[in-house]
Amino acid sequence: MKIVAQVKLLPASAHDADALAATLRACNRAANAASEVAFTRDLKRRNVLQEAVYHRIKADFDLGAQPAVRVVKKVCDAYATLKGNIKAGNLGPEGSKRRMRAESKPIAFHEDAAQPYDDRILTWNLDVRTVSVWTVAGRIKGIPFVGSPEALKLLASRKGESDLVMRDGMFFLVATIDIPEPQPYKPDGFLGVDLGIVNIATTSDGDILAGRGLNRYRKRQRDLRAKLQKKRTKSAKRVLKRIRRREARHAANTNHIIAKRIVATAERTSRGVALEDLGGIRQRVTAKKDQRARLHSWAFAQLGAFIAYKARRAGVPVVHVDPRNTSRQCSECWHTHRTNRVDQARFVCRSCGTVLHADHNGSRNIAHRADAAWQRGAVNRPSTA
Repeated sequence: MKIVAQVKLLPASAHDADALAATLRACNRAANAASEVAFTRDLKRRNVLQEAVYHRIKADFDLGAQPAVRVVKKVCDAYATLKGNIKAGNLGPEGSKRRMRAESKPIAFHEDAAQPYDDRILTWNLDVRTVSVWTVAGRIKGIPFVGSPEALKLLASRKGESDLVMRDGMFFLVATIDIPEPQPYKPDGFLGVDLGIVNIATTSDGDILAGRGLNRYRKRQRDLRAKLQKKRTKSAKRVLKRIRRREARHAANTNHIIAKRIVATAERTSRGVALEDLGGIRQRVTAKKDQRARLHSWAFAQLGAFIAYKARRAGVPVVHVDPRNTSRQCSECWHTHRTNRVDQARFVCRSCGTVLHADHNGSRNIAHRADAAWQRGAVNRPSTA
């Protein structure tokens, strides 16, 4: 399986930082020029597009031979991804409108968009933690980098391309790592996980991972943004720019911690992980005005993706089940009725009298459904060979 490792570059001078920024601008302007040709002349294959634009983008944008090749590949990959998303219908709730817009104009690349590098124009020196990078101002050698212990360990297995990324004036390299994927084991039952807003995740073991702290943090950030936007001063705009990604980083870190805890519990007990299939829930659910911000900032898809990839790395099977009536069905007697759920936190079965935390009851139903699907062979099973 492929995962990524990110490290932060520490340019030694303003000149080096300016050279990296200028390189991204030049590469993305060249990508826009190549994208225009690819769209107007319908040249989406790499070989034919490269033949049409290679010499032009080298001369007009001061690119070397290999950077020009990487630019062409980036453009072709972007069109291939767009075609795949259109074919699979992965364009979101306004899919038809987005498809019309996508098919009516060429793909545009922001001037600060990531640029792929290969081993000919980017050299890693892991022993001293430096890189040598091609730029439009010449090759810059010995740029230090820092990263987490896990990322630095993964870099030893790095092969292929790495992306140069600029965020908030800082430069990062994102390397793709191909690691062996263990064969999923045969699970001894499933750990059901109910995802929610008040409680980010509740497991069938009764472990409730409350979202109160994250929701309070989100509210503080919304109030701060509203206050700064109301001021409309230059200093307020600088602060807005500085904090614009803070909430997303905090939420992602929280989801990583929760996903790691869930997968570790399932692996330790030789169980699989059972999740609800919540695709399209934002379009299906009608929320009151004061609840819309909480609903649309709910990062359930990110948490599900984190659980899925961490489970794959650990060989833990993951099963997605139908979420219908998981909050209304009794996990003891299977009686289903809307009045079973008394309020957000309390479930009382009208048939057998079972009283449980509502999310715990839902997670138990999810676990039961995953186990039933596994037993009847409705999901992909690991090989027993």
